[in-house]
Amino acid sequence: MTIRELMTTEVVAVPPTATVADTARAMRDQRVGSVLVMEDSYLLGIVSDRDLTVRAAAQGWSPSEHLISEIMTTDPITVDAADDPLEAAKIIGASHVRRLPVVEDGRTVGVISASDIADYIDEALAGLLEEMEKSVH
Repeated sequence: MTIRELMTTEVVAVPPTATVADTARAMRDQRVGSVLVMEDSYLLGIVSDRDLTVRAAAQGWSPSEHLISEIMTTDPITVDAADDPLEAAKIIGASHVRRLPVVEDGRTVGVISASDIADYIDEALAGLLEEMEKSVH
């Protein structure tokens, strides 16, 4: 199994010229907790709902007057589409993030979340338990 098989390919992204307000609306409308900041299909950064609060609102900024590029996390941690999901799980755990952009040949192709990996592990464990029960009976 690879990350490609688990990742979400429909990513929510904004350009670096989007305002903080534009980004917050995109997050609300798409019901996501983070967005990628991209130009073409190249990843420039990532912004979470927490970033909007801590880096923008807490500064007293007007959301329509500041660009998302001012608060985005630059050089976000990424994983390759061909990687094993358990590698992504280790990175998520060590980095204390909930989502990782997935890249292939330098281009962003999706996002994998902690819940995607948890679902994969749950299914694998259920299958393992089922096989164990069959061998016992």
